Amino acid sequence: MSFTQYTQATPRIQRSELAVPGSNPDMFEKAAKTEADYIFLDCEDAVVPDDKEQARKNIIEGLNDIDWGDKTMSVRINGLDTHYMYRDVVDILEQAGNNLDTILIPKVGTAEDVYAVDMLVTQIETAMGLKKKIGLECLIETALGGVNVFSIAKASPRLEAFHFGVADYAASMRSRTSVIGGLVEEYNCEGAINDQWHYAQSQMIHACRAFGLRAIDGPFGDFSNPEAFKAAARRVAVLGYEGKWAIHPSQIPLANEVMSPPEKEVDRARRVLEALKEAAKQGKGAAQLDGKMIDIASERMARNIVQQADAIAAKKQNVNSDW
Repeated sequence: MSFTQYTQATPRIQRSELAVPGSNPDMFEKAAKTEADYIFLDCEDAVVPDDKEQARKNIIEGLNDIDWGDKTMSVRINGLDTHYMYRDVVDILEQAGNNLDTILIPKVGTAEDVYAVDMLVTQIETAMGLKKKIGLECLIETALGGVNVFSIAKASPRLEAFHFGVADYAASMRSRTSVIGGLVEEYNCEGAINDQWHYAQSQMIHACRAFGLRAIDGPFGDFSNPEAFKAAARRVAVLGYEGKWAIHPSQIPLANEVMSPPEKEVDRARRVLEALKEAAKQGKGAAQLDGKMIDIASERMARNIVQQADAIAAKKQNVNSDW
């Protein structure tokens, strides 16, 4: 390991992330009863300009009055290039900050974008004496953000996660597609499965892992195609992503399933740890398991899987005990 290491962000289970428009408060109670790990109440793209102010008021009321259980609660504010953003941050934090976990910043292009929000949040926390430190999360959904992921990842100690916003990213890149997430047939080559977003997603996960952040994949528009959703989720899970958005409640159990390590994988990881523990007692740094060599690198990979499985199990146990 390098002598230079970065502190890991606040650990959270974030397998499924449900987007809820702030302009539709009737959806809040229903969202609170879902199995989503994380909910963001939206001030931005899902809300038309004429409804922005009312959506903000709805969100404040919802955060204060609804029992959201153990869900991570976030708000997606409007972009820094709008006149709505500062009021989103000020009003929501001043009036409901103790019931909020993170702020999701859309269309982050540079580290300075994060700095600007951090400055506002810090001043409000200090002035209001908020008990909870608000985390920041960034939507990487423009070409500018894509090329700056590494500097953005170091922009604030409040940073917790990056999210890949595929739809706006496609628009920013002027990609010849109208599909929100998933594969585009024209990008396939002689039947091979090629994902046009692999490079951007790979860059983002590298930035996250290098600087201690979580990586979350964005929306999949065709909620009538669960198998395609699961395929998209599996691709990013292999890369190391921890979660995926759900734009429809039917996608929540799909994300929870795919983004949880399979039982077979967890069992093998535990066996790897046990085999290496026994090898260490014999003064050996490597061992054999199922006809394959395993070593300290295998232990690190196995420990990642076991830690994730244990955290998910603990979350389920807490939910069950509450009921």
